Amino acid sequence: MKRLNAYINHLFDGIPAGEQKDRVKEEIIRDLEEKVADLMDEGKSEEDAVNKVIVEFGDIDEIKRELDLPDNSARRGREMARLNLGFSLWGSGLIIALLIFINFYYTPGIIWFIYPTFAIAWWPLSMFYNWYRKKVDDK
Repeated sequence: MKRLNAYINHLFDGIPAGEQKDRVKEEIIRDLEEKVADLMDEGKSEEDAVNKVIVEFGDIDEIKRELDLPDNSARRGREMARLNLGFSLWGSGLIIALLIFINFYYTPGIIWFIYPTFAIAWWPLSMFYNWYRKKVDDK
């Protein structure tokens, strides 16, 4: 079982220490030890059972996401900022196109759509600033 504990400790090396990490690590070790015991009851040797459990366990990427590590939350924040920027560009573009259509369809002699366009342009500009700030902060 020392090999199993060493393997789990190695997987959790890059994760910052904390109560949640310790709790998850203990739970994983307990579950894996139970699996090893079950396989040994089925007739496998201890070494074969430990090897099988380690191979079946795989990696801990999903567990890292569940622990909400800072690097994952920062990446998620960047992705959300980029998504918000794209949404604001498309949304403001469609609103401005609607204003242009309304302007030229109903009052073609007076160009008034330019005034609300300046107000609408602040939306993607603020989203661009948010995205750029997150990008610079991460570097």
